[in-house]
Amino acid sequence: MAKAEKKPAKAAKAAKPAKTAKVATKPAAKPAAKPAKAVKAPAPKAAAAKSAVLTKTQIIAGIAEKTELQKKKVAEVLDLITELTYKNAKNGFTLPGIGKVVVQNRSARVCRNPQTGEPVKVPARKVLKFRFAKAAKDAIIPPKAAKK
Repeated sequence: MAKAEKKPAKAAKAAKPAKTAKVATKPAAKPAAKPAKAVKAPAPKAAAAKSAVLTKTQIIAGIAEKTELQKKKVAEVLDLITELTYKNAKNGFTLPGIGKVVVQNRSARVCRNPQTGEPVKVPARKVLKFRFAKAAKDAIIPPKAAKK
């Protein structure tokens, strides 16, 4: 019965009125200097281009459909190409007709902090770049006709 007696005691504690906490008053906030500018909606072409980006799954499905291979096999090939690219990027890796992955060495330089004007040393580093093949550039953006 000792356990039964404790339960009503807990209920009695819960029934006590809660203490009111003191509320600290803050000084009034400063009024906003300027109202926020209205943001323009993106152009319809930009929105359409964004949704047209192919995902990995869509690429695999498209290749599988055209080659009549299983999606699993196409996914394996795509993963192998990715793995080869990562391993050989240091030496340069070329995807024929698409482009080349290249490592570029950037030398150390001195820049300026735009807020303080203080000179800042930027260390040397390696940067990955992708250079599109001429065939890919011409297929995506046709070259301009030569002027006569």
